[in-house]
Amino acid sequence: MSLTGFTAPWWFLLLIAVAAVAVGYVLAQRARRKRTMRFANLDLLERVAPKSQGWVRHVPAVLIVLSLLLLTVALAGPTAEQKVPRNRATVMLVIDVSLSMEATDVAPTRLKAAQDAATQFAQNMTPGINLGLISFAGTATVLVNPTTDRNGVIKAIENLKLAQSTATGEGIFAALQSVESFSTVVGGADGPPPARIVLMSDGKQTVPEDLYAARGGYTAAQAAKQAGVPISSISFGTTHGSVDIDGKAQPVSVDDESLREIARLSGGDFYKAASAEELKKVYADLGEQIGYEIKDADASKPWVVVGTLILMIGAAASLFVGQRLP
Repeated sequence: MSLTGFTAPWWFLLLIAVAAVAVGYVLAQRARRKRTMRFANLDLLERVAPKSQGWVRHVPAVLIVLSLLLLTVALAGPTAEQKVPRNRATVMLVIDVSLSMEATDVAPTRLKAAQDAATQFAQNMTPGINLGLISFAGTATVLVNPTTDRNGVIKAIENLKLAQSTATGEGIFAALQSVESFSTVVGGADGPPPARIVLMSDGKQTVPEDLYAARGGYTAAQAAKQAGVPISSISFGTTHGSVDIDGKAQPVSVDDESLREIARLSGGDFYKAASAEELKKVYADLGEQIGYEIKDADASKPWVVVGTLILMIGAAASLFVGQRLP
């Protein structure tokens, strides 16, 4: 029951009328007492007059005045910060499908754990969010353009395939291109919807090796910053992961440093996930951040409900105390 951010504070002028009702009741009670004291034979009065109910007789009036106060506050339109679903936004889910995602340090494999978490992320995303999907290894592929249809995204996640190399920059640039194209189509008088990239990778960029190259991850992150599209990067995996390539075990340690820097350069956030459960939690947290926003929303309903209930109780008490019921 908020008492801040009133949208129609002029309704508080009704408190003058409420105060008048309270004062009128007090004056009426005093006048009644004076009339009673004028009764010539007080002994006869005690025999014929009903026994005084004391303070109980004032309960209905107090309840009614209290209900009027609560209903007046409701009319003034109090607001409160509430979490509400976003009705427009664009999110590009960018997933690393390089061969290192075959590592089993995250059971059953990094890729399968990532698919499960990403599927849950897509399923739980609020309906107003346009969600797209990009996979990247040596190159980037736009699998699903931004859409509110979750079935296509989920199906594409289930069909992710591994490939060689890791071109993180290409994945980010492809996401920025998709966001720009979509924003051009849907942008209206309010401008394009806010956008964000969710980047999940388990290893260091290999194509090109220089992260500051023209198509490198750091350069792409700087481009995202200029475009106003923050990147939420997720470093997924452990330091002891390995994959079998041509019969030899190759270490595929996760690269936290570059992913943290990509998030920083873009104005986004960095997350670390070393297990399937941690990855699901990260995606759940991101879903809350992206899918909902805090707004000042109408908070008058609790005041109306409580005020109405107290008014009904006051009316019932008035009938009971006044002995007007059969």
